[in-house]
Amino acid sequence: MPELPEVETTRRGVQPHAEGRILTRLVVRNPRLRQPVPADLAARIEGHRLVRVWRRAKYLLLDFGEGSVIVHLGMSGSLRVVPATEPPGTHDHVDFVFGEQALRLRDPRRFGLVLWQTGAADVHPLLARLGPEPLEAAFDAGWLHRVSRGSRAPIKHVLMDSARVVGVGNIYASESLFRARIHPLEAAGTLGPARCARLVNAVRETLAAAIEAGGSTLRDFVGGDGKPGYFQQQYYVYGRDGASCRVCGGPIRRIVSAQRATYFCPHCQRRRGARPAV
Repeated sequence: MPELPEVETTRRGVQPHAEGRILTRLVVRNPRLRQPVPADLAARIEGHRLVRVWRRAKYLLLDFGEGSVIVHLGMSGSLRVVPATEPPGTHDHVDFVFGEQALRLRDPRRFGLVLWQTGAADVHPLLARLGPEPLEAAFDAGWLHRVSRGSRAPIKHVLMDSARVVGVGNIYASESLFRARIHPLEAAGTLGPARCARLVNAVRETLAAAIEAGGSTLRDFVGGDGKPGYFQQQYYVYGRDGASCRVCGGPIRRIVSAQRATYFCPHCQRRRGARPAV
């Protein structure tokens, strides 16, 4: 599933081609996504100016002033800039047409979303209870320390809890914990201020590096320009079970936690268990 770096890469790719322009036409070839595309969406946005293209967590938000279109890329979707006349493929379900160019939503599994929210987008039920953005000031060591107090949940699960911090999915949680030298199964409540600060910095560094590389392309993801991402070439642990650690040379391990694959280096990420917080 596209995570925060892939969605941010998409946002940066489509923004220059659509922001500030008039939507001339909405083409919905297949409204049957995870939730149906609203039948009245074209009537709401055709002829209106796209004021802003922004992102909240893993959602792309197309702000048309009176309301916003909320787009989620699902499991394997993409939103690309294409010539409006380019013939659609089998899985090209929605086009936002701006004159000679279009933003085209491709979603082979139809697990994505195209929804409408009148007024402020962040009051929509999908967005209203989200935690802070990991690249913004609200996500800091103090916040992570406060929201993890008393928690016996593995710290990797806490990082992936969108009520505590948004957009850190399975790949980037594993990579961030490696950079912070913290075992993924360590109880979140055992992390003291120093390790919380280290982890916050690692999350930011990992996400920033991934965005710079255009995100990760493991299967189908391409950015707004149709190009794949390359961050997977920089992975320290994710998907590298049995390979040598790039730091210590020991073998990377894979375990399953909460039905998700988790990768780590047993040497670089030694588990402290319930030792006093430091």
